[in-house]
Amino acid sequence: MAAEKKQGVFTGPLWQNNPIVVQVLGICSSLAVTTQVKPALVMGISLTVVLAFSNVFISLLRNTIPNRIRIIVQLVVVAALVILVNEILKAYVFEVSKQLSVYVGLIITNCILMGRLEAFALGNKPWPAFLDGLGNGLGYALILLIVSVLRELLGSGTLLGYNLLGWAEQYGYMNCGFFVMPAAALIIIGCIIWYQRAKNPELQEQA
Repeated sequence: MAAEKKQGVFTGPLWQNNPIVVQVLGICSSLAVTTQVKPALVMGISLTVVLAFSNVFISLLRNTIPNRIRIIVQLVVVAALVILVNEILKAYVFEVSKQLSVYVGLIITNCILMGRLEAFALGNKPWPAFLDGLGNGLGYALILLIVSVLRELLGSGTLLGYNLLGWAEQYGYMNCGFFVMPAAALIIIGCIIWYQRAKNPELQEQA
């Protein structure tokens, strides 16, 4: 029973309780970094790493943190992890790091991350907290991947930089510049939210 509960902590946020399409959190970065697949993947992995390990650290400290300064402690832990991740990105994927610009730094105030620290890590042991952070991070990354694949393919005709739709230009195909705009990401996410609620009536708001 305990194993099933832990599995639900990890698998739930991947789709059934996805932080973007169900909890409607982390929308801002999902609009900004999904014009191409590579930066979206890097952003998703970065948030997943920060979220999983910050959950663990806060869980380890949960019984020693005075309630009145818990937000400050959470921010210090998250900021340290974000700085570490940002330096690794600059060292190994510098071009992608430049594309992401300030958005890696803004992980510090990401509402998914702060929400999981408050709602889960402060009240649970390190292993479940790690699974919760990993699940929510991967759920976030999954939506970023879906949105970025559609936006890069339809907006630029490429995928991971490879030109996949160049052959169609001889038949009159033109890339749709609208998909490069943030509004396209919002519409795609809206469609995913609609699909999610259509398939799961329990998520629909009661009139």
